[in-house]
Order: sequence, then C-alpha cells, then structure tokens
Amino acid sequence: MTRAVPVSDIRRALDQFVDWLARYGETSYDHQSFFAGPISRRAKALYYRRPLLGTIAVAPIIACEALLPAARRLFWKPQRFPIADAHYAMGFAFLARTLDQPRHLERAVHFLDVLEHTRCPGYERHGWGYPFAWQTRGGTITTGTPLITTVPYVYEAFREVHALDKNERWRSTMRSAADHAFLDYRDIEIAPGVMSCAYTPSPQDPGSVVNASAYRAALLLTAAADFGEPRYAETAERNLRFVLRAQNVDGSWYYSIDGQRDFVDHFHTCFVLKALAKIEALTGDRRCTEAIERGVRYYVSNLFDDQRLPKPFSRAPRLTVYRRELYDYAECINLATLLHGRFPALDEIQTAVVADVLTRWHKSDGSFRSRELFLVWDNVPMHRWAQSQLFRSLAFLLRRTSE
Repeated sequence: MTRAVPVSDIRRALDQFVDWLARYGETSYDHQSFFAGPISRRAKALYYRRPLLGTIAVAPIIACEALLPAARRLFWKPQRFPIADAHYAMGFAFLARTLDQPRHLERAVHFLDVLEHTRCPGYERHGWGYPFAWQTRGGTITTGTPLITTVPYVYEAFREVHALDKNERWRSTMRSAADHAFLDYRDIEIAPGVMSCAYTPSPQDPGSVVNASAYRAALLLTAAADFGEPRYAETAERNLRFVLRAQNVDGSWYYSIDGQRDFVDHFHTCFVLKALAKIEALTGDRRCTEAIERGVRYYVSNLFDDQRLPKPFSRAPRLTVYRRELYDYAECINLATLLHGRFPALDEIQTAVVADVLTRWHKSDGSFRSRELFLVWDNVPMHRWAQSQLFRSLAFLLRRTSE
C-alpha cells in the first residue's frame, strides 16, 4: 500500500506556487502556441485536408514541440486564458475556505474581475473561449468564440467565490452564463430524446463531442438547482442521455462519435467522469453511478502505466511527442478527489500521482513542468496547460483532506 503524501507537503507546494504566480504574471505561452499563428495554422489545416502533404508542412513545427519547447516564442505571443483564470479563481477560493486567509479570497475576486472584462465580445450573455484562432478538423474557430468546454469552469469559479462572500454581482454573472449555455448552443438529435450539444454557438457546429455534452449537462443541472429553473434540467437530461449512450461496452468514451475522432485519452475521460460525478452528487441518478463504475474500471486499467502514472492515451489518434502530460496529472487528482473512498484502486493511484508530481514535476521556482517529452522536459510554464488546473486540483485536494 502506497503511503499518502503528507498534507504539509501539499500545503508547501501550494504556497510556493502562489509566490511563483505573483512573480511570473498571469499571461503565458500555451500548448497551442505552435499553431496559433496564421502560417502554422494554415499548415495544420493542410494536414487535415491532405494528410501526406500536410505532414511535410507540420513536421518542422512538431520537431520544435518535441525537441525545443521554448521555441513557442517564435510562433506566437503570451496571452491570458479565461479557462486558466477560472481555475485560479477556484483554487484561491478553496485556499480561502481551507486556510481562512483573506489574501486568498482577494486573489480569487481579482480573477473574477478579470473574467468579467474578458468575456467574449458581441454576445448578449456571458461566454468565454480562447484568445487565439483554433484550427480544428472542422475548420477555424475564430478568436473570442465561446466554448461550452470553458463556460462551465467560469460558472463554477463565480459560484465558489459567491459561496464565500455572497456578492450578488457574481450571482448575476452566473445567471447570464447559465442562460448562455442554455440558449446559445444548439442541440443535435441523435435519437428520440437524446441530444448532442454543439461545441460553439455556431449554427454550423456539428456537435458529437462527448465531453462537450457532459460539461453542458453538469452546468445546466447545477444552475437548475441554483436558480430553480426546470428548463435547464430538461435540456441537461437530453445531453446526459447522449453521454450515457456514447459510453462504449468496455466503459470508455471516444472523444467524439463522428467516426473520425475515435481516440480515448486521459484528461477527456476525466472530464466526462467528473461531469457524471457532479450530476450524481446533485441528483443521485443511478444511471450516472453505473456509468461511473464502468468508466473508472476502464480508466484505472487502461490509462495508467506500470508505475501507476498517467498515460496520455489508451487509443491514440496519431504519433505523440511526449511521454506524460501535466494536464493528465491535474485531472487525475481532481477526479480521484471527487470520488475519494469509492474506488480503492483510484485512491492508490492518486497517492502515487501526487507523490510524483511533487517530486519530479515541481520545479525549484514553485511552478511545475508542463510535459515529459521523450528526450527532454518541456519546462515552459503554461497557465492553461496546465499550471492552473494543477493548482486548482491540489487546492481542492487540500480542502477535502482538511474537511
């Protein structure tokens, strides 16, 4: 049996990280910086259209990603990421609740103020997305497009801080974000009463991404409880049915049911399981319980290596340039904290993962390494990938452990 990491070690790592964040600042490069600029974005688009020719075009960029991660600065610029600001707000709110230190609540409020000013322009209701144009298989998602995979984190951030300071300003933003999630994303019927949610508000968005529907279902069910709004719950139920229907016999979920993106990876699996765990906690829905049990069995058996450390994929979409990913560590810790005590194998894994992240990944300056590549480490601090997610997960673990 693996010995649990002392709470004092987690507390020390969080204190060091908070100091690092104050020194480093709130903008950073990103995992997508290599492909955020117009030239590399065109190369990526070519790869999707004509894979052989596109492989030649993206090969030098992938080589930089694998061997010279600091070369990101040649491709794009540091930016602020709303999804990271939301994670930082939640992390500081957890610390404020756990440690009863006003400075942490002040930091959480600071990030909410920032989020109020960085909402996507041109939309009636509050939504948030990426500050760069994102080239996907289906086309370019333009800068400032709201994403249903970002909005729930921001909603949760405002909710956590509101629970502490009761500021009605935060609750007003929560209601606007919930209305945005309810009204601005179309549903695509998969079967009677089964709806896949679009990833963006675009009327051309084809849907089919499993974690997008999981996020929306969890957000809308939470908002239904927060605001006594049954319409939110009705839409959430249709998205939940899609997520449950999309689960494979072995307990896994493909990223999408479109027949093209049928990979199974670590953190997207966590996203789906987290959403189901939150819905189960709200509603006691036995369908979620059964799906979680099947999903966790697959997760612990297929997405960890012999050292019980996270593997990026159990079914990979293409050749990868890294061994391990900080994002996987963050989401593993988060999921295991949500489900603590229910799955002994997952509890044991969490202990190993926390120990590894605090020893091999934690840098002397207080930040964390971003990726373990095949030949070198990627030490470029990236708030969205995944400094903020790990900070939030460790703060959440500290809060639950203290409770």
